[in-house]
Amino acid sequence: MLNLLFRSGKRETLLPSLNHKDGHGNRRAEEAERVRGDSDPVHRPGHDPVSGTVGAPRGEGYEPARDEEVTQLEAKEAAGPAVVLSYVVSGISAMLSVFCYTEFAVEIPVAGGSFAYLRVELGDFMAYIAAGNILLEYVIGGAAVARSWTSYFATLCNHHPNDFRIHAHHLSANYSHLDPIAVAVIAIICILAVLSTKGSSRFNYFASIFHVLVILFIIIAGLTKADTKNYTPFTPFGARGIFQASAVLFFAYVGFDAVSTMAEETKNPGRDIPIGLVGSMAITTAAYCVMAITLCLMQPYSKIDADAPFSVAFSAVGMDWAKYIVAAGALKGMTTVLLVGAVGQARYLTHIARTHMMPPWLAQVNDRTGTPVNATVVMMVATAVIAFFTDLGILSNLLSISTLFIFMMVALALLVRRHYASGVTSDKDRNKLISCILVILASSIATATYWGLSEHGWIGYVITVPIWFLATLAIAVFVPKAREPKVWGVPLVPWLPSASIMINIFLLGSIDKDSFIRFAAWTALLLVYYFLLGLHASYDTAKVLEKERGARLNKIEQGGAPPPA
Repeated sequence: MLNLLFRSGKRETLLPSLNHKDGHGNRRAEEAERVRGDSDPVHRPGHDPVSGTVGAPRGEGYEPARDEEVTQLEAKEAAGPAVVLSYVVSGISAMLSVFCYTEFAVEIPVAGGSFAYLRVELGDFMAYIAAGNILLEYVIGGAAVARSWTSYFATLCNHHPNDFRIHAHHLSANYSHLDPIAVAVIAIICILAVLSTKGSSRFNYFASIFHVLVILFIIIAGLTKADTKNYTPFTPFGARGIFQASAVLFFAYVGFDAVSTMAEETKNPGRDIPIGLVGSMAITTAAYCVMAITLCLMQPYSKIDADAPFSVAFSAVGMDWAKYIVAAGALKGMTTVLLVGAVGQARYLTHIARTHMMPPWLAQVNDRTGTPVNATVVMMVATAVIAFFTDLGILSNLLSISTLFIFMMVALALLVRRHYASGVTSDKDRNKLISCILVILASSIATATYWGLSEHGWIGYVITVPIWFLATLAIAVFVPKAREPKVWGVPLVPWLPSASIMINIFLLGSIDKDSFIRFAAWTALLLVYYFLLGLHASYDTAKVLEKERGARLNKIEQGGAPPPA
């Protein structure tokens, strides 16, 4: 049972710091090098996470337009003006997850993000499930941005945001507004991403400056038309609406995984990654909150437009000219995000394909352009199909489930990393750790389930929350740490990662049933592919690499030159 949880084949999956020099350090360092060896498929210019993460959410570029739409949906339908509190709650939860990501990015500075981290700590199976959901994030996020692009383009052309979509009356309401413009935009982005990635980092830097200027304009100009009467009532849907909106607003915090994948390309990851990730998380959370306040002060929450909220809000308060600035800025920002996201998602898929968990032809890099053409085209085609049919509300809910799930897994992996090391941790301590983790997960799921099913009850929390607390306390008191971080570490372990697990699972309890059904269908598809194809392919690849490594070692021992790798 424990080997299935913590190992994959003969591979040691739980590593101390790469610089750890205990008796088991060499074996673990070799595993980290193996992961690193899989992670350099595509050349990419040196990246500065400090500037690149000013807008880390959603593919390294802050994009107010897409997040405005999500803000509008939750302000209008779930939280009212209290949506600002929803951003605070989701921001706190995201910050806990960012701490976990930061330690992994600094201590295991390899490309691959959470896929690489989970592969090292929990094995190939859990890494594959996380990778599938990260790819889903990229596809859904890109589709949502493309549909938002259409809305703001229509506004810029003095049309209603929905005018350029085709209404197919025979389809379900959530899939009936067909968006050919979104498909065309994605096709153009795909061509640009296939041609070259050179200069994308610098382009993103200047685009981020432009985004900041647009945000400042929205806030300053919008607050000149603020009416405090629009903030009454502040919480029309109560506390439940606030937490329901918080769960969906995780849509706004996608993208930190993409930044953490750049640790290997960063000159000083021990300094730049913590500053970039944690600092940008605080800045973007504050920006989201201020923009939410501005929007709800400009119009009553019930009258905010669903597709282009700020553009329509400026028109409603008599600043019709301002909507053109907002729309132009939004289009520029979303184009940047789509382009950088196309590069990032292809890079991620290429890394996974190099492990043979996905078809290896996806890892092929074009000799002339230096880009992974196959991976780029596959991801962009999937994005275009979803963007053509699917409503933003469905996209945001499904993306939030995927994001919360991955954040929870990374926090769990950090608990394992700190308290378990194969060959170092005793069987007794290992069993204690597994038992405590299972209790933390069970109590968190019970809390989320009770929240989802009980409208006004409270007795369930009196039972589930103390159980979570005692399980976390048991890890702190009875399970010794297997390693300490060498460069930068999360404080208050196990409390902080355990709290991240609890909050992420709790927020999942606020998302609608239909979204979970869609998520379950996607997960089932991943499992079918993994057990029929991915598992065998990755195992065969590992055996071939192990055989080649053994041949090189034997040649060296015999005094000859090692055969080429």
